[in-house]
Formats: sequence, structure tokens, C-alpha cells
Amino acid sequence: MTTFADSLKKEIARVARKELRDELGALRKTSLQQRSEIAALKKQLKALQTQTNQLGRTRAEPARSAPPASAAGAGAPRGKPGRKVVFTAERLKTQRARLGLTQEQAARLLGVSSLSIWKWESGGAVPRASRVPKILERLALGKREALALVTPEAPPT
Repeated sequence: MTTFADSLKKEIARVARKELRDELGALRKTSLQQRSEIAALKKQLKALQTQTNQLGRTRAEPARSAPPASAAGAGAPRGKPGRKVVFTAERLKTQRARLGLTQEQAARLLGVSSLSIWKWESGGAVPRASRVPKILERLALGKREALALVTPEAPPT
């Protein structure tokens, strides 16, 4: 009797696989179509985002053309006209090396803690936007000027 039960189980499994094969084929086909539609929608979204960014930039340009009075002052570091001066960790490192300062000396020069300098250089943090012009101005100094600001004056005896 076990051979009859085994053959019945095998036959039921074969018929079930046969019926499922057609349904799985339809599901795979639908899934493939949906994936291609999703990819097309992602491309459209990316194109729309770039268009939005471009439109945002063109709208913001007229407002940026006139610099505020505080930024136009003498001694403020300026790049090319119309370009925003940006703080980068790499720039801070190279300027500090150019001036021959330690992180502690650079911290004294900029009026911050040495931990802040370390975080800025490692990219773990960035200075406040209000501090960036002063930082860039100080980093643009020459070696002698920077060392004169860093070294404490000897008290009169």
C-alpha cells in the first residue's frame, strides 16, 4: 500500500508544480515590467530634480549679484566675482601647513579650541557660517603675521 500512497503524493506534487509554473511565469513577467517602469520613473525623477536645481540657481543669481555691505569690506578674502568662498577641510590643512602652525597654534590664531581645529580638518564638523570669513581672512595672512598673532608677547619686566 505504501507504493500507491507514494505514487499518489508524487502525482499530486507534479500537477501542483505544473499549475504553479504558469502562474509563476505570469508573476515574473509582471515583476519584470514593473521593474522597468520603476527604472524609467527614477530617470524621470532625476531629470526633474536637475531641472529644479537649475531653475533654483537661475532665480538665486540676481539676489546674489549685490554683495552685502559687511562682506564688501577691506581685508575680506574674495574669490572670483560671483563665486561663494567655501570652507573645506583640505584647504584648512594646507593653509595651516603653509603657515607652519600646529593645531594648537592655529586654534589660538582663529580663537577656537584645538579640538575644533582637529574636527574641522578631519571633516567631522564644519565651522559656523558666521565664522568662515574670519577664518579664511586669518588663514590668508603671511607666516610672520600669523606667528606674531599666535605667540604671546613677553610681559614687561
